[in-house]
This record gives sequence, C-alpha cells and structure tokens, in this order.
Amino acid sequence: MNNTDPSRIHAHHHAVQFYGNDNELLDTVGTFLSEGLVSGHPAVVIATPPHRLAIEKALEHRMIDVERARRLGDLVLLDADDTLATFMVDGVPSAAVFKKAMGDVIEQTLRGRERTPVRAYGEMVDVLWKQGKTTAAVRLEVLWNDLATTHVFSLLCGYAIGNFYKQTQKYEEVCNLHTHVHESDRKVIPFDPERVIKTA
Repeated sequence: MNNTDPSRIHAHHHAVQFYGNDNELLDTVGTFLSEGLVSGHPAVVIATPPHRLAIEKALEHRMIDVERARRLGDLVLLDADDTLATFMVDGVPSAAVFKKAMGDVIEQTLRGRERTPVRAYGEMVDVLWKQGKTTAAVRLEVLWNDLATTHVFSLLCGYAIGNFYKQTQKYEEVCNLHTHVHESDRKVIPFDPERVIKTA
C-alpha cells in the first residue's frame, strides 16, 4: 500500500508537450528529466524505441551518466507498446489493471523513497492517438490523474501536434486534462488545477 504525503499529491504536476519535431520534444523532455535526476528524483521513460534512444542521448548531453542511473534504478526505460499491452483490455485501458501496473512501476522506482516524486515521461497516449484510438488516449490521461491521488509523481506527456490538425475540440479536451501545456512554439500555459478532469 502506498503511504504518500497528501500535500505532495495535491501538488501533482501533469504537463503535456505538443511538438512539431523531435528536437523540440527532446529539448523539453531532456530538461524535465535531467533537472529531476540532478535533484535526486528518479525518472521513468515510457516511449517508442527511437525516442528512448534519443532521450538517453539528450540526458548524456546534459551531463547525466545514463548507464549509472540505469544501473542504480534511478532511470527506468520502458517500451510504450509493451507497457500499453499490460493494461489494455478490449482496446481500452482497464482502470484496475492500469493502477496496479503503473503503480508498481512508480513504487519500484522509488524503492522506499516515498516522499521523493518520480519524474515520468510518457508517450503511450501519442501511440494510441496515432492509431486512431483517441477515446482510449483520453481515458489513459484520466487514469494518470486518478493515479496521482495515491502516488507521488510528476508526469510529462508528448503528442505530435500534427495529430490535432483541424481538431480544435480534441486539442482543448487534451489540454484540460493537464496542469501545464507546452505548445509547439515553446510557450508554456499553466492550467488551473481545478480544471483537471479527475474521473472517467
């Protein structure tokens, strides 16, 4: 059972980066994860193989010893498709299975450091969106917000901005599931936490 400090949970940070190219994405992700690792916050990356490799290089560019961090368990790298497969049921994320699967990842990464927030970057939602499974992607964002009521972590999600061409309503829906929005022109828009959807 996770015994987290309620004040830490209230400060949950769930950001999204809409990116036009990989360099833009890697700049945000590299900064987000490296700043956390330097501060002693373990990191979890759930991404496609090309992006995992690129993120490792981005961290090394920021003077992070990636091999050592992985060896110590401070940096956990997971495959987006493989991780999705652990909790998808009939094409949609199962709330109970997701909570168990991702809760276990966070708890194992913390290894007894319950008051230290994990920094996580994930693009499983982007994978689903590109497959046309937009409802499942939105559902997954909601489940991440639900998980934040019992676990301490800061989450950054990545979406290719091209996914939302002429889909203004869908764009706003995704924005409203996050506390901060990094737009493709690098502007950061803080969202009122009260607007974050907490339930399905």
